Amino acid sequence: MSEAPIFQRLALIGVGLIGSSIARAARLTGVAGSIVATARSEATRKRVAELKLANAVVDTNAEAVAGADLVIMCIPVGACGETARQIAPHLARGAVISDVGSVKGSVARDVAPHLPDHVHFIPAHPVAGTEHSGPDAGFAELFINRWCILTPSAETSAHAIERLTAFWKAFGAKVECMSPDHHDLVLAITSHLPHLIAYTIVGTAEELGQVTSSEVIKFSAGGFRDFTRIAASDPTMWRDVFLSNKDAVLEMLGTFNEDLSKLTRAIRRGDGQALFDHFARTRAIRRGILDVGQDSSAPDFGRPHAELPPLPRPYSSE
Repeated sequence: MSEAPIFQRLALIGVGLIGSSIARAARLTGVAGSIVATARSEATRKRVAELKLANAVVDTNAEAVAGADLVIMCIPVGACGETARQIAPHLARGAVISDVGSVKGSVARDVAPHLPDHVHFIPAHPVAGTEHSGPDAGFAELFINRWCILTPSAETSAHAIERLTAFWKAFGAKVECMSPDHHDLVLAITSHLPHLIAYTIVGTAEELGQVTSSEVIKFSAGGFRDFTRIAASDPTMWRDVFLSNKDAVLEMLGTFNEDLSKLTRAIRRGDGQALFDHFARTRAIRRGILDVGQDSSAPDFGRPHAELPPLPRPYSSE
C-alpha cells in the first residue's frame, strides 16, 4: 500500500472491466484517498455500491468530478467528447483528466476543446483487458506487467505527467509516453486489426452453410477458440474504436490484404518454401512476446485441466 495517496480524490466515470479494475487496484494500493464512481446505468451504479468498489456512488458525471484531483473516463471513446463537455464546468483547478480508450487521436481532438485551462488533460491507454465486461469482471491484478501508454501534449505539465505515471506504476503497469497519432498506428496493428480479423473469422464460421453452428462449437480447435475470445469483446467499445481510428486501421488493413494475397498465391502455386519462410519469420514474433513477459509459455496458456480418470479396470495387453 502507498505511504501517502498520490491523488486525494479519484473520480471514475464508467465502471466496467477497466473502471472496476482501477477501483479495486486503487483501494488495494491506497493511491487515492477516496474514490467516487458513477455509471450511465442505474443497475450498474447499484452493483458498484453492492461491491463496495467506491467510497461513494453518485448519479451524475458532474457530481462525480466535483472536488476530484484525478478524473478517469472509463467509457467508449465515442462518448468522451460529450462527457468532457458535461463535466468541464465542475472540474477542480489543477485536476488531472484522463481516459482509458484504445484510440488516442480522436479522444484528444474531442475532449481537449471542452476542458478549461486550469486542468491537465493526459489521454491514457492501459493495454490490458479481457473479453468480459461490467463491474463484476474487474480485478486488481489486471494491469500488472502491462503497458499503460500516455499521450500528453507538448504543453502538459511535467508534474501532472509524473503523478499519473506514478498512479499507473502503483498498479504494476509499465508506462510509456508517445504521440496520439503514433499510438493509434501502433495499436492499429497490435490490437485493432486482430480484433477485426477475429470478428470476421467468427462471423464467417457462423455463416457457413456446410458446417452447422453446433459443429463449429463442438470441434473448435485452439486457434478458432482463441479468436472467439477476442470476438466476444464489448461491441460498443469496438464499434467506436474502428470508427475513431479508421485511417490507421485502413492503412494496416491494406498492408494485411497485400500479405494475404502473397500467401494465397503461395498456396495456389504449391510454393512450400514461401509458406515455410513466412511462418518461420512470424514465429519469431511470438518468441519475442514471450521474452518480454507479455504472455505465458505454459502449455495451453496455463489453462487448468481436469485430471485423467483412472482406468475402470487394470490394463492388460493380453
